[in-house]
Amino acid sequence: MSWSFPKLIPRSAPVILLILTLAAATGFAAVSHLVARFTANQQSRGRKLYAEGLAEASANRFDDAINAFRAALTCDPTNSQYQLSLGRALRDSNDPRRLDEAESYLIALWQRAPQDAAVNLALARVAAHRGSLEDATRYYHNAMYGVWNSDPEANRSKARIELIQFLLKQGASDRAASELMALASTLPPTPAAHLQAAGLFAQAHDYAAELAQYEEVLRLDPANSAALAGAGNAAYRAGDYITAHRDLQAAANANPQDADSRQLLATTDLILRHDPFQSHISDAERNRRITAAFTQAEKRLVECAQKSSVDLKTATPATSSLATLQSLWTEAKPDLAHLRSPTETDLPDAIMDVVFQIEQRTAATCGAPQGLDLALLLSSQKREAASQ
Repeated sequence: MSWSFPKLIPRSAPVILLILTLAAATGFAAVSHLVARFTANQQSRGRKLYAEGLAEASANRFDDAINAFRAALTCDPTNSQYQLSLGRALRDSNDPRRLDEAESYLIALWQRAPQDAAVNLALARVAAHRGSLEDATRYYHNAMYGVWNSDPEANRSKARIELIQFLLKQGASDRAASELMALASTLPPTPAAHLQAAGLFAQAHDYAAELAQYEEVLRLDPANSAALAGAGNAAYRAGDYITAHRDLQAAANANPQDADSRQLLATTDLILRHDPFQSHISDAERNRRITAAFTQAEKRLVECAQKSSVDLKTATPATSSLATLQSLWTEAKPDLAHLRSPTETDLPDAIMDVVFQIEQRTAATCGAPQGLDLALLLSSQKREAASQ
């Protein structure tokens, strides 16, 4: 029995179509499998390159990190995390020429997800690198109120603190003050958070608010030596010498090695013991303090004149400002005898005005004073501030 090959080939069209379809499906499945394997291999390689980039960025080797992130993106071009990290590395390389490229990557991400807090924070830092006050503020605010993947409250607080530091660096004290008040109202009840806020208020020269933050730390942790010293220092700079004396004494007792607190405590003690305008002292004590201050002022004036090579006996007000001060002091000296007179109610102020003028002008001419002269100078500044 013999068979002919043509007879074995099906001649039905449906059978042929089925065979071709199966062949095509098999080929498509094979190609899809190969593509899937290639994509998986590329993604795996991208993850390795991304990890290398993160390690290089952590070590501040930004050129190597940029190369690694670029390579990772060639493996996975749509990966937003790779794009974000590349933008960050370009920004942090401190190469101004790379800021535009960094911004282009980040803006593309922002356009896809404008509420992404991490992207807004990255853009805020680009703007901060450029010193752009408006852009930085806008993006930092977007980051604060955007969507965080984890720990949103902590991240919002960090973004606000970063904005405050940027504003202070730029000299935008009014904007920094409003952000500081917002920060203070949302702080967690921890000593570390209030200590950090106190430091920011100190940078802003808002010593009363700084003191309030240290007092909150002491409410949470009464034995916190850093807060005791900080509170004393803040009160001292705010001119609240009674509070400063109390807190500085506590700081010195808590930490005998705290030389700074002890030095400020000594100055504060001098201020409180020699301030004739302090309440609850007798008239006799007030007059004694005025007389001592007046005598000390002349001593400071003479020493400053000697240092400046000015002969107060021959110099005139037309040739030397120190001679002008000597003239004021000489004119006021007879008034000391009338301090006890009940009709001379303005005399203490007039005499102390001379003392304060001498201390302020000699400080400008001969440098910062020490001891009692420093105490008198600080008293004059406090009284001047209170009158404004």
